[in-house]
Amino acid sequence: MSLFKQLTDKPWERKGVIGGLRPEGVFESPPERVALGLFLTVASVIFSLLAVSYVLRMSLPDWTPLADPSQLWLNTALLVISSVLFQWARNTANAGKQKNLMTAFVGGGVFALLFIAGQMLTWDNLQASGYFMASNPANSFFYLLTGIHIAHLLGGLWVWSKSSIRLISGGKPEDLRLSIELCTLYWHFLLIVWLIMFAMLSNT
Repeated sequence: MSLFKQLTDKPWERKGVIGGLRPEGVFESPPERVALGLFLTVASVIFSLLAVSYVLRMSLPDWTPLADPSQLWLNTALLVISSVLFQWARNTANAGKQKNLMTAFVGGGVFALLFIAGQMLTWDNLQASGYFMASNPANSFFYLLTGIHIAHLLGGLWVWSKSSIRLISGGKPEDLRLSIELCTLYWHFLLIVWLIMFAMLSNT
């Protein structure tokens, strides 16, 4: 081996078989779990910056608080049910059981879709009452925060739909365990983000 190759060698990036051991990557966790962790970190920073901007913007004189739509309480309940169903699916998959797995996992996504439909209905009701996006900074922040949250949900639903197709096609719990776990963690994260946002919007 040349001196240059020895100096530039990076043993921590090796993934081949060394000394009869099984191939291993740089991280012990599956790459999907690592990727989700990085994504949730970035998403947390984004939502945190938006929350700080929201609080700072409130101090200016042109801020008129938005009326608290009662529909948001029902929407919140729908997202809580969705997260509970995903956790049920995760527990079922970890136990290696097939019974109720499809009901719990598919149901979690359906309730998430109902949550999105409820948010869109809230938007329609607010606009019908004259609360347009450009009419007040408080209105703009409401549509921005809820819109970004919906966008994250839609991204999660894309992954959920692919896993649901595999499950409906006869996929085994052990083969779908990682996908169900990651979906569950993602939904718990979005539920926590929404609860913080809902509390902030309701109290300001």
